[in-house]
Order: sequence, then structure tokens, then C-alpha cells
Amino acid sequence: MKALTKAQLTAGSILLLIAFAALWQWGPQMLGVPAYVLPRLSATVSEAIDMFQTQNLWMNIGVTALEVVAGFVVGSLLGVVIGVTLGLSPSTEAMLSPYILALQIAPKVAFAPLFVMWMGYTVYPKILVAVLIVFFPVMINVLSAVRSVDPDMVNLVRALSGRRWQVFRFVEFPSAMQALFSGLRIASTLAVIGVTVGELVGGDRGLGYLLTYGEGQGNTAMVFVSIAGLTLIGIVAYAAVVLLERRVLHYVPRAAMNMV
Repeated sequence: MKALTKAQLTAGSILLLIAFAALWQWGPQMLGVPAYVLPRLSATVSEAIDMFQTQNLWMNIGVTALEVVAGFVVGSLLGVVIGVTLGLSPSTEAMLSPYILALQIAPKVAFAPLFVMWMGYTVYPKILVAVLIVFFPVMINVLSAVRSVDPDMVNLVRALSGRRWQVFRFVEFPSAMQALFSGLRIASTLAVIGVTVGELVGGDRGLGYLLTYGEGQGNTAMVFVSIAGLTLIGIVAYAAVVLLERRVLHYVPRAAMNMV
């Protein structure tokens, strides 16, 4: 079967988007769905314009985006540091893994009210929830990659009188980069979920707050606008990770990077 060209794939995606927009615009009316259940696309766009004027939508988008970036960066850094530490030291992993596993199993939503009680209605509880959610996939990917390094490459560097940090720099860390970016792709979307949970539980700003406010007002269009904003932030975060991956791992075949 002949593979589609990039232009054909782009055209197909645009056609799907147009079909989705048309279905959203005229589908509810054709099916008799009330506007308070599923507003038409035009009504949702009109609500978004109104929110820019009355609800300071740009500010709320910026607050949520800032929390997502902060939670993603801090959680990813912690995941890399702890993943590398556990990968290089099996004894440390045996000692800490039960506690890390317990932290992962504990529902993150349960921590959000606690963080709000500790830190109030600030950005910090939302960032902390995002950090907790982002940390584990990055840590697991890095840990697995460090543990699966080719021992022949390690022995080669040691045979050339390489020091321990040189083994890590030239063999172990480069070998873990592809797995690291796989974890970062997952983490970029999970960060949005973590921030949204924090804003839903205790927020006075951000898209999660607007989502809750719209639900309280029975304004379904506002809820859809908030969901669309959160989705857009997630897409931008994911695209930024993919772009960084292509720049850093430029030597890896594109097909290999896309197999995630």
C-alpha cells in the first residue's frame, strides 16, 4: 500500500477538523439536543469572545500555562535526578522504591485539598499536584534506560581508563535520552491534568477555576471554552517537547522518535 505524502496527511487532518466543526455547529440542532447540554460551535466561540472581555480570559490562560510549565519543569527535573540515582545504585532503589511506589499509588486528587489548606489559594498547590503527577513517568523511564545500558559500552570506556563520571557522561546519560523524552512527552500532558485538578479543588484564577465557575452558573459554553483552553495548552506543551526532542536527538531516525 502506497504511503501518503505529507501534503495528503495535512489535507486529511484539515478535512477532519472541518467535518468536526460542521458536526458541532449543526449536529445538536439536527438531533434536538438543548443548548444547555451541548451548545453550538458558534455559541461557544461567542462565549469565548465575551470571556476575553468580561472574565479576563487571557490572564487565566496565562496563570494556568505558568503553573503547567513550572510543574512540568520541577517534576521532570526531580524525575531525572531520582531516576538516575536509583538506576546507578540498586541498593538505593531497594531502600526508596517502596516509598516512591506508595506515593505513586496514593491518589493525587487527595493531595490537592491538603496543599490548598497548607498554602492557600495560590499557584503553589496547583504546581505541587502537577509535580507529583509528572514525576513518576519521567523517573521510571530514566531508571529503566539507565539500567538497560549496553554493558559492553561501559566496559569499553573503563578499558580506556575512563572515570565513573565519564561512563555516565558518555554512555549512560546519552543512552537514556530517548527514554527520557518519551517520559517527557507523557509528562507534558499529565502536567495539564495536575494543574486542572488543583484549580478545580481550590482555585480563584486559571482555566480550572473558570470551568468550575461556568458549571456553577450553568453556562455550558463557558465550560467548553475552558476545556478548549486547557487542551490548547496541552498541545503546545507536547509540541514544545517534540521540537526539543528533534533538536537534541537529531541523530536518531525520525521514525524511531515517533514510535511512542
